[in-house]
Amino acid sequence: MPSDAAAAARQEPITRPATPPDIRLVVTDMDGTLLDADGRIPDEVWPLLAELNRRGIVFCPASGRQYATLAEQFAAVDDGGMVYIAENGTYVVRGGTELSANVLDRAVVAWITTSIRQLVADSAASGERADVGVVVCGKQSAYVERSDEPFMAEVRKYYRNHRVVDDVTAVDDDVIKVAVFDFGRAEHTVAPALAALTGTHKVVVSGEHWVDVMNTTANKGVAVRGLQRDLGITPAQTMVFGDYLNDLEMLDAADWSYAMEGAHPEVLERARHRAPAHTANGVVRTVRAVLGLPAHA
Repeated sequence: MPSDAAAAARQEPITRPATPPDIRLVVTDMDGTLLDADGRIPDEVWPLLAELNRRGIVFCPASGRQYATLAEQFAAVDDGGMVYIAENGTYVVRGGTELSANVLDRAVVAWITTSIRQLVADSAASGERADVGVVVCGKQSAYVERSDEPFMAEVRKYYRNHRVVDDVTAVDDDVIKVAVFDFGRAEHTVAPALAALTGTHKVVVSGEHWVDVMNTTANKGVAVRGLQRDLGITPAQTMVFGDYLNDLEMLDAADWSYAMEGAHPEVLERARHRAPAHTANGVVRTVRAVLGLPAHA
């Protein structure tokens, strides 16, 4: 029988513009967007990146993942000049050099941590234990207090550099984001617990199980626009791919903005175009179709 990806490829034609646009920058989210169903970078990505590089087109992963994690994932093709938008836009690095960092006030980090500790205590008292954990994201490392294997397995997926500490509010590092993982639905538990911050900070549901807190001046869109300015690239020369709420602002930064099949409804509404699902290699197929590249160039 044909694979699900092969069936999707037949059922989801990609609109090819009459004339390929002058794309200079391709930005893509990772989870639910570029990565396959197993959370891996598809093999087809590597020849595409080589072709983009040959054409002088900048490729940039933009993720809630840690910079060290992204750099490790693309180490085989990074010649020292690749750009990474990490930690949902709070940390941007090019060629190993920090381009921007948006540091959280330590009092806010303490408030978030205390609120989540209280959420866990209150839920335990009511008999409905909230199974959540805080990840304090610094420039050097991510810091956690929980050390059980189910939680650490989730942390390792996104944070290559991580440490277990007694108190995440006391770490000696610039904190750029606080992430909270919920084994249940983060939108229904963690997000309400942090609702008091929404007037002063960015509280974003970045996946089914994750909520990220950052300064209001930090998001993937701000990072993309800053990169465009640095490189002299316009929104009309930019392609962006995303699937979840932490991708909304960066979709606004590109004329060629794509929501993946199966994306969050708000993302589907915000993006100008559609791409096949991440399980059907949608980013690679769309870039090739729009730029007029052969299937295996």
